[in-house]
Amino acid sequence: MKQSADICDQSILITGGTGTFGKAFVKSVLDHCPKIKRLVVFSRDELKQYEMQQEFPLDKYPALRFFIGDVRDPGRLSRAMEGIDTVVHAAALKQVPAAEYNPFEFIKTNIMGAQNVIEACLDQGVRRVVALSTDKAAAPINLYGATKLCSDKLFIAANNFKGERDLRFSVVRYGNVMGSRGSVIPFFINKAKSGVLPITDMGMTRFNIPLDEGVEMVFWALEHALGGEILVPKIPSYRISDVAEAIGPNCKQQIVGIRPGEKLHEEMITSSDSPSTIDLGGYYAILGAGMQNKMTDYLQSLKANPVTPGFAYESGSNPDFLSVEQIRSLIKTHLNPEFEPV
Repeated sequence: MKQSADICDQSILITGGTGTFGKAFVKSVLDHCPKIKRLVVFSRDELKQYEMQQEFPLDKYPALRFFIGDVRDPGRLSRAMEGIDTVVHAAALKQVPAAEYNPFEFIKTNIMGAQNVIEACLDQGVRRVVALSTDKAAAPINLYGATKLCSDKLFIAANNFKGERDLRFSVVRYGNVMGSRGSVIPFFINKAKSGVLPITDMGMTRFNIPLDEGVEMVFWALEHALGGEILVPKIPSYRISDVAEAIGPNCKQQIVGIRPGEKLHEEMITSSDSPSTIDLGGYYAILGAGMQNKMTDYLQSLKANPVTPGFAYESGSNPDFLSVEQIRSLIKTHLNPEFEPV
């Protein structure tokens, strides 16, 4: 991955830096920006930080810093962001069933924590901010998605009161990250040993993005986003039944039904978003409230085109679907080179 000289000359902080995305982001920065000024991993789990320090030792990566802290703590965030140029906000509570059972805990982290990040960025002179979202934030039907939609709105709205600061807030929204914790592919790989794979619905579909493409998209947003947009990648979909076939062709498929808070198909752009959505080529951008009057600026600066009226982007109607063989190939490429179907 080619990083811009501008990014490599900055001090960067990532919240949730010990998570799946955070570790991949940190590795990419350190691999391609060996002289990065400072790279701060901000997270609340001391064990994960300790384990990450073994992987990235200080004597080899002197610019790397670890801050124990919670996005619920505005004072700690403000202190961690002193001298920081760029913030990537990846910290969140993410498990859908846990959100339904512990709703206010998710609100405190995903919504109030987002506002704490925004205010710390405003106070400490941060210049570029990219927050990670999820497909579940589009027309949400579960609490997790609702909290991430609120977070998206907060980050986009922050552009309206940044004043004269050289500061841009943007959001990156993508689908299921291949192989991330809690995702269906590692679950099926482990479950295939039992000879039975539980299928929620034979018609269920999901978007799919490899982890490295998610990291690449964040770097693109840091360099090119104008502030005030939700960026959405053009990525393929897969059928859950095809994932099961790719991993366990000899396994019995047991229909267990859709869980509370699940959709049959995931959305990333609703038809209601189409008037404020533009096509950037490899990505779409949904312009936030108050940004539509800058549509011409976006179209000219990013060489974009408006989408057709009524356009929507959801996994079931996506024209790009992965085949069973493509799914197997991606598993070998991105997760396990020695993978073999069961």
